[in-house]
Amino acid sequence: MEGETSGRVFAAMKERDRAARRAIKSDSGPRSDPRQVGALPSEPSSAFAAIDGYIEGLFVPQDVALDATVRSIADAGMPPIQVSAVQGKFLHLLARLVRARRILEIGTLAGYSTIWLARALPADGSLISLERNPRYAQVARANLACAGVDTRVEIVVGPALETLPRLWRAGGGPFDMVFIDADKENYPAYLDWSLRLTRSGSLIVADNVVRAGRVLAAHPADGADRGARAFNAALAAEARVEAIVVQHVGVKGHDGMAIAVVR
Repeated sequence: MEGETSGRVFAAMKERDRAARRAIKSDSGPRSDPRQVGALPSEPSSAFAAIDGYIEGLFVPQDVALDATVRSIADAGMPPIQVSAVQGKFLHLLARLVRARRILEIGTLAGYSTIWLARALPADGSLISLERNPRYAQVARANLACAGVDTRVEIVVGPALETLPRLWRAGGGPFDMVFIDADKENYPAYLDWSLRLTRSGSLIVADNVVRAGRVLAAHPADGADRGARAFNAALAAEARVEAIVVQHVGVKGHDGMAIAVVR
């Protein structure tokens, strides 16, 4: 049964891909709406969620502090938009691969990804996380203390487009890694500031840049989708980085991360 389920899932994915390519290449008749063609549902299918659970069970040990952070999001009435456990482990590994000593995070929420990144730092490493909402920052600080990483992390409260210039003027860079996971409308501006605050060899990672395939639309109706599409275009055209977008499916639905290395 397991093999049959996987086969059906991947057959459906291949058929959607073929349909998307046919729509893009076709020169006759009206084109299909790119927001629909080839786009997976934003809600995760049971198969994708099960695979995520399988990967998490193998590679992400149970963690009291991280579990408490997830609960704090619900308890505080915050949106459950944190990265998944598997994505958190992925970010942790990226930070370790580049041997990051200084990390900048744009968008703290409750500190879930912050904990994953802070744990990748050496004992004398540091992380600055920018959060617009003071209440979210308060919840995050408690979670960071519970995880034992609060001494490595500074949460700066305020709109990132105000705190980033102050950080730059104060000589806050360069950072070895930047993780962008905030309001998508400002992603292109966050890319500009990330480039100012990094160095050659630094890593820039941005979450939610596929948006369940809605970035295929030439003129997305939603501001977050427009921001992600503009960010992807700017990243692809940016000569100062080598970059790629990796799409993914799982408990968080269909989305993707952009990963760039500063030249």
